[in-house]
Amino acid sequence: MAFEHHRVVITAAGRDFGRTLALRFAAQGAEVHLSARTPEAAARVREEILAQGHDADRVHAYACDLTDPASVRGFAAAVAARAGHVDVLVNNGSRYQHGTDLLSASDEDVVETLASGATGTVLATKAFLPLLLKSGMPDIVTMVSGCGEPGNQRSDAHDSFYAAKSAQAGFTATLSRRLRDQGVRVISLYPPDFDNHDPLSQAWEGAPRTAKDPLTAQSLVDCVFFAVGQPRDCFIKAFHFEQV
Repeated sequence: MAFEHHRVVITAAGRDFGRTLALRFAAQGAEVHLSARTPEAAARVREEILAQGHDADRVHAYACDLTDPASVRGFAAAVAARAGHVDVLVNNGSRYQHGTDLLSASDEDVVETLASGATGTVLATKAFLPLLLKSGMPDIVTMVSGCGEPGNQRSDAHDSFYAAKSAQAGFTATLSRRLRDQGVRVISLYPPDFDNHDPLSQAWEGAPRTAKDPLTAQSLVDCVFFAVGQPRDCFIKAFHFEQV
């Protein structure tokens, strides 16, 4: 499915999987509104997309600190000034905190991990919901994590990251039920750690994938595109993945 008629907002698109999603949505023709914590990081990805020949009027970059409510509101207001509606919101932003020892992270690390992943997801969704409700095909996609699944203890992530992802999982599950009558699909992905090689790079093209290989960014992008591309009576609530 092509996405020429979609306006897509992606948080934390300055690097890693957020950047990959921005590149792929733009490659499929979508109008992309991408954010990063610094304007420089967002601008770099925008320039990367423009270098591939995309229309400058369909690629927009913003600074947004998901731990700052005023910054989130400002991001949404800036998008609203350019676009009358938003079709897809991708909640990708969430700080990762490593460490199996609760005492290994500072209080500041704990607060920022929870604020970016949990509070930031709620604030971004709240800020963009009015624009989503103006769309005829609104979707909210949240990159949760296997750490948000009950009983998952396979990651070396810090307890605060588990807490943030569990909060995201609870929020999106409730939101899916409450927004369905308004036609908004809420889609959550629960991947384990995955290979984040750039799926647009020449080295990636044609690379074989087997059951023994780790999950790839390409596979996750395919899941997002599949869910968003379904007819509007098809509500795919979540993608869960077996770990190698």
